Amino acid sequence: MTTTAEHAAGAALRRRLLRLAEAATTPLLPGDYLDLFAPLRAGAELRGRIVEVRPETRDAATVVIRPGADWAGHVPGQYVRIGVEVDGVRQWRAYSLTHGPRPDGHIAITVKAVPDGLVSGYLVREARPGTLVHLEQAAGEFVLPPGGGRFLFVTAGSGITPVVGILRNLFPVTDSGVLRLPRSAAYDLVVLHVAPSRPDSIFVSDLEALAEAGAIRLVARYDDQHGLLDLADLEALVPDLAHRTTFACGPAGLLDALEAHHAEAGLELCTERFRVSYVEPGAGGSVHFTGSGTVVTADGATPILDAAEAAGVLMPSGCRMGICFGCVLPLREGAVRDLRNGAVTTAAPGDGVAIQTCISAAAGDCHIDH
Repeated sequence: MTTTAEHAAGAALRRRLLRLAEAATTPLLPGDYLDLFAPLRAGAELRGRIVEVRPETRDAATVVIRPGADWAGHVPGQYVRIGVEVDGVRQWRAYSLTHGPRPDGHIAITVKAVPDGLVSGYLVREARPGTLVHLEQAAGEFVLPPGGGRFLFVTAGSGITPVVGILRNLFPVTDSGVLRLPRSAAYDLVVLHVAPSRPDSIFVSDLEALAEAGAIRLVARYDDQHGLLDLADLEALVPDLAHRTTFACGPAGLLDALEAHHAEAGLELCTERFRVSYVEPGAGGSVHFTGSGTVVTADGATPILDAAEAAGVLMPSGCRMGICFGCVLPLREGAVRDLRNGAVTTAAPGDGVAIQTCISAAAGDCHIDH
């Protein structure tokens, strides 16, 4: 039996050995070396390793990732924030998970490369199997309530990704066809999917297979065949619209129009936004960073985060769309403008008003503590 004295002596020895290891590896810690050999281990910073990059369309790809041991799982419809190193800067973006729980434990996102998109372009065109990415735990409220109900999904472009995750969980597809599970029996689902053309429609084969199996009713609207979607036609396309709860994901313009339409009609609507809809720009100014003395000239349309990084200032950042608050810094003096709604936040000299630099632009000269 180990005595108390022996236990204390052993603990002291372990502490000395740890200090010795830390001294030997300074300025790195032993954990930094473990990261080189076991980056996905329990207790490490949450990461994932890309195992497959599969093209979906000419500008979209599905990225399959093996997450680290501390990945806590997700509910279909949720998203994950992924961090990648681009030109020496860690960039974070949010992407929907396109599946339910997988037997292999992997997770998958489908990314559409957007013009000048640092992260989307990297993931679609440059990422390779074996690449390590940074992860955060899944989040988001774009999930169906348990117990069933009648729902309409309105999707456009890559807005189909969270919906596909929900549908695949409810109606798994096997070699023998679409499975009708007990958990899906209580759901009555209509999917209104909008895309420029059928070849440009991500997951169109999945949607059509589910429709052919009677799992969903699919209303496909392709711009090259039907013209742009007019929400005045929504009731004609979905006659029982008033009896359904709408879930929508897609471009900001579509979501804004749906919010106005449903508010006027008194209908329930849940939306998922991944790109910020900005108002018209206002006046810019000089942004003074009090910690370094750096001064950056910024226009009224560019987020302070982007303007600062373009000038070489290393800034805290996260989702870059006003969700995670990873970019918050104190505004000590001056004014900034919220690019989403035009609201102006001001600070008197010496104040420390918290602002999100990813969605705030200079509204005159301002001083930020960083």
